[in-house]
Amino acid sequence: MFARQTLARASQAAAPSGARNMATLREIELRLKSVRNIQKITQSMKVVASTKLAKAQRAMQAGKQYGIANAEVFAHSPSDAPASNRLFVVVSSDKGLCGGIHSAVSKATRRALSNVEDSPLPGQQVDSESPVMIIGDKSKGQLMRPIGQNIRLTFNQIGRDIPTFADAAGVADLIVKSGVKYDSVVLIYNKFVSAISYEPAAMEIKGELALKDSNAFKAYENEDDATKDLAEFSLANAIFAALTESHACEQSSRRNAMDNASKNAGEMIGALTMQYNRGRQAAITNELVDIITGASAL
Repeated sequence: MFARQTLARASQAAAPSGARNMATLREIELRLKSVRNIQKITQSMKVVASTKLAKAQRAMQAGKQYGIANAEVFAHSPSDAPASNRLFVVVSSDKGLCGGIHSAVSKATRRALSNVEDSPLPGQQVDSESPVMIIGDKSKGQLMRPIGQNIRLTFNQIGRDIPTFADAAGVADLIVKSGVKYDSVVLIYNKFVSAISYEPAAMEIKGELALKDSNAFKAYENEDDATKDLAEFSLANAIFAALTESHACEQSSRRNAMDNASKNAGEMIGALTMQYNRGRQAAITNELVDIITGASAL
C-alpha cells in the first residue's frame, strides 16, 4: 500500500507542468459551459415569470373585489366577543424557485400561534393548539415538524395556473365539511406591495356561529340557512382573494429570484473567464520559456 502511494506521488511529481495546467483549464472550461447553461435557463424562467406576472396582477385586481365585499359585510356586523376558536388556513403553493415566498407565510403562522410581538394578529390572544389547514406542499413541508400536531387538512394542486373561484369554492367546501369547529377562519397569505416586494398578512373571516351571535347581524333577520350559506360564501370569497394575491406575489418573487440568479451567473462567468484566460496565458508562457531555454542550450 505504501509502495503504491509512493509510486503515485512519484508519477505526479514526474508529470510535466503543462499537463497539470491543461487538466485545470479543461475543468474551468467545463464549469464555464455549465454556468452558461444555467444562466440560459434562469433567463428563460425570468421571461416566463414576467409574462405570467402581468396576468396574475390582472387576476389579483379582480379577486380583490371579493375581499372588499367581505370586509364591508363584516364591518357592519362586528362581533360582541372575540373569537375563541380560530382555524388558521395558510395560503401557499406547490412550486419553488421563488425566493422566500413560502417561508414568509410559514413563519407568520408560527408567530401567530406563539403570540409574539410581531404576530400577524397583534393584540389578540391565540390558542397555540389552534387547528391549521395548509394550501400548498411547500408550506406543508416547512410546518409539518414544528406544528405537525395542529395540522388537520392539506391541499395541493390548487392554483397551479391563475387561481379561479372554483378552486376557492372547493377549498371552502372541504373546510366546512371537515368537521373542525371554529368561530372564525384566519387566512395567512402574502400581501402584494409592489412588483419587487410583498409581506405576510392575516385576514379573519367570521364563521356561522360568530355571525349568529352578533347583535348587529341579527338586525338583518336572516334565516339560519341563509346565514350558513353567507358564511360559506364569504369564506370562499376571502380564499379566492388570498389565492390571487398570493399567486401574484409568487410570480413577482420568482421573476426577481431568476433575475438575481442570472446576474450571479454572469458574475461567475466573468470570474471563471478571467481565471481561464490567466491559466491559458501561464501555460503559453511556460511553453515559450521551455522553447527558448532549449534553443539557448543548443
